[in-house]
Amino acid sequence: MSRAGWVSLRAIHPALLSPPDWIASVKRLLLALCLLPALAAAQTAAPAVQPTAADNAFQSIYQTEWTWRTQQSSGGDEDGDPNAAARNRSLPDVSPQAQANKLAYLEGVLKQLDGVNVRALSAGEQLNYAIYRPQIEHAAAALRFRDYEMPFNSDSSFWSNLDFMARAELRDAAAYHAYAARLRDVPRYFDQQIANMRAGLARGFSVPRAVLTGRDDSIAMTAHLKDPEAASLWAPYTRMPSTIPAEEQAALRAEGRAAIADAVIPAFSKLLTFFRQDYMPKARTTLAAEALPNGKAWYREQIRAYTTLDLSPDDIHAIGLQEVASIHAEMDAIIDQVGFKGRSPQTRFADFLSFLRSDPQFYAKTPQELLNDAAWISKRVDGEVGKIIGTLPRGRFTIVPVPASIAPFWTAGRGGAGTYWLNTYDLPSRPLYNLPALTLHESSPGHSLQQSLVLEQGELPGFRKEYISAYGEGWGLYSEWLGKEMGIYQTPYEDFGRLTYAMWRACRLVIDTGVHHKGWTRAQALAYLRDNTALSEHEVTTEVDRYISWPGQALSYKLGELTIRRLRSEAETALGSKFDERAFHDVILSQGSVPLPVLEAQVHTWMVAQQAK
Repeated sequence: MSRAGWVSLRAIHPALLSPPDWIASVKRLLLALCLLPALAAAQTAAPAVQPTAADNAFQSIYQTEWTWRTQQSSGGDEDGDPNAAARNRSLPDVSPQAQANKLAYLEGVLKQLDGVNVRALSAGEQLNYAIYRPQIEHAAAALRFRDYEMPFNSDSSFWSNLDFMARAELRDAAAYHAYAARLRDVPRYFDQQIANMRAGLARGFSVPRAVLTGRDDSIAMTAHLKDPEAASLWAPYTRMPSTIPAEEQAALRAEGRAAIADAVIPAFSKLLTFFRQDYMPKARTTLAAEALPNGKAWYREQIRAYTTLDLSPDDIHAIGLQEVASIHAEMDAIIDQVGFKGRSPQTRFADFLSFLRSDPQFYAKTPQELLNDAAWISKRVDGEVGKIIGTLPRGRFTIVPVPASIAPFWTAGRGGAGTYWLNTYDLPSRPLYNLPALTLHESSPGHSLQQSLVLEQGELPGFRKEYISAYGEGWGLYSEWLGKEMGIYQTPYEDFGRLTYAMWRACRLVIDTGVHHKGWTRAQALAYLRDNTALSEHEVTTEVDRYISWPGQALSYKLGELTIRRLRSEAETALGSKFDERAFHDVILSQGSVPLPVLEAQVHTWMVAQQAK
């Protein structure tokens, strides 16, 4: 990149884009920049060449590890594939010994990677190395820090994630027998998790007590069941394939009913007792990640893992403040546009937020109405998305409500390759003016489209299809911005909703670092998000508690989006009339999830190739 390029980048965000920070990240991920020529070759190389000996050795490392990695998966979360684990008869072993074995294995992989002569790899395998090694480094770091001793946060938990296991398509009796065996394994699995949580409590490594109120409700929903068929885990037995004879179906249902009654419900009851009597009273009273054992190092690792960048908390905080100020000016312009006066010039912004949060015109009356509006937005996007993206996936997604057991504390929605989960809980907290931005982010052209494209890139190694938060969430937030270009925001209020979502992500940079590095209180964080966005009070509370209990993750959205938008601006400036938006987006989407420095190198290489045409 030219020195002039650095100057233009620094004019946008000096802390994010100055040469030392970017080079530091690239040194870590691209081996002190020696891979940049290889990345160029990997992107522009024509015919495939015979693998080198170094290629074969490296491929053996990641193929063996990937097989091992997939064997560890339970399919029990919103991002996992429940069908991949449908034949498993047990849930994962999460005991300390199993964790130690995983760490030893991954440290062995890192030692093997140290022995790879990266310069002897072909261009494509050098690119793979730049993406693969950080995955192993972060997985090993999580085990060294013993993250498994805090196996939940205010957003997600091991007990609620079991519900996603029930999404599997069980096609024969053997799959149902395996599913029932996993249900019977819940007590062992929960006992191991409880033991890990006790160990975390003993050393002060826990979710903060301040965000635990009400989190026991999701456990109690199952613990207090009298009828096994009312359990969410009963779902596979309500859709048994007709290829299984009726008599055998009855026997399988009896097996499942007994497993839920004899194993699942008692396990949840035991977990509930532990959670209420031990965990909640003994959880730490501090909020900051840096207050944890070895907390400063742990928080910096979360930042690196979620953002793929080597930025300090202070740098990120400054970027957030600058973004908040910029977006605030755009929001004021829309308030001018609609002619809203408020009680006074000093209170106008707060008055407008109050109006949005309270006027019935902005809220659905039934869950189905909210789902219908989201579906209508998605179909309108279908008519526009091909104009801005060249390669579209064959896969389609459905829209379903967030499961009741997790809805009270989940975010407004979440998207994956096949599903866009929309939270229909507490409709007065789900404003319709935010729905276009949410739908663009979670479905198309956001997560559902991007992750479907990844799954359809069959030639990529499996690890290239793993989710990288800064890339995926950056693309999701950028997709909200693209909605303006596609004409999806039809009213000033919906455009204000777009800006509310942009402001929400900018506030995350300020709040996450404020709480975990600068010593902010929960009340400070709540006030900051409430005063700067049109999110409902329920969303403000659930979101702040999410940032408190899930350090670093919320940083990935805005930092990823800023990178993509900056790269687009650079490409538009450098290419002029040669800039092709569809081709640019294909470059962003064609390689699967990649660290941001790798994405930067890919786009710059594409720009050079386009200039040469």
